[in-house]
Amino acid sequence: MNMRNYTFVTEFILLGISNSEGLENMLFVLFLVFYVSALLGNLLIFLTILASPNLHTPMYFFLGNLAVFDIFFPSVNSPKMMDCLTWQNCTISYQGCVSQVFFYHTLGGTECFLYTVMAYDRFVAICHPMRYTVIMNHRVCTCLTVGTWLGGFVHGSILTFLIFKLPYCGPNEVDSFFCDIPVVLSLACADTSLAQTVGFTNVGILALMCFLLILISYTRIVISILKIRSSEGRHRAFSTCSAHLTSIILVYGPVIVVYLRPASSPWLDSVVQVFNNVIPPSLNPLIYTLRNKDVKLALKKVWNQVAQPLGDKE
Repeated sequence: MNMRNYTFVTEFILLGISNSEGLENMLFVLFLVFYVSALLGNLLIFLTILASPNLHTPMYFFLGNLAVFDIFFPSVNSPKMMDCLTWQNCTISYQGCVSQVFFYHTLGGTECFLYTVMAYDRFVAICHPMRYTVIMNHRVCTCLTVGTWLGGFVHGSILTFLIFKLPYCGPNEVDSFFCDIPVVLSLACADTSLAQTVGFTNVGILALMCFLLILISYTRIVISILKIRSSEGRHRAFSTCSAHLTSIILVYGPVIVVYLRPASSPWLDSVVQVFNNVIPPSLNPLIYTLRNKDVKLALKKVWNQVAQPLGDKE
């Protein structure tokens, strides 16, 4: 196809969720509450871990990384979604669309790797408790963390290159609140079969590989827990892992619905993706604090340290 006679798209129009007319104010309040909760909750978790020496362990090191991720991830698309809902400013530049796809999938890949690393950490802690500090030493934790973020960067870069090396010459209406592979790829004015195949394979293999590793880790964990004679010991081991498993369900559910279903439903995909941007990051602080005595104690200690000077001033 000769592309010289085509005018290339310089901006995209975000259509939002279909059949949501009249619900803009309600959606804006909903997104704002979840977004602010995600920012404040995860910032509090991160600062608490940073300020509490007793939380300077591998488990909380990775939890701190998850808190950083949960600050970045909703910030990729939520501000633009709320801008669109309040000011009806639903246009996004071509470069802005590229940035959304890149950061969305870079952070999405990082999330998959991070949950896998956290599962491995729990596996070592429960199945090899005597060797835990030797296996999960500072150097190993640092390498695993760098690997998760670097792996996410490579994943996002490959997908973004494949999607945006294609020409876009109209139409330019994106059937969602933000740019993502399925909705953007449908607008390309060239053969998208290679990008669709590689994109599906890339996302599918990454998600499946991480999920299988997590499944193997937790299978071994469950077997080890069942061998614990003390009911209190079993309960404590299960409670340590339950928060992580809850987060994994919240993460992998939307991935399966949007990317790994054989039949596509644009409306369902849009709704799932939009709420996946804000709900899991806002719930993670509650999931990890409500079921974790160490974090709750550290939060109380930090709060007392902050409140004490304020009380003295009064």
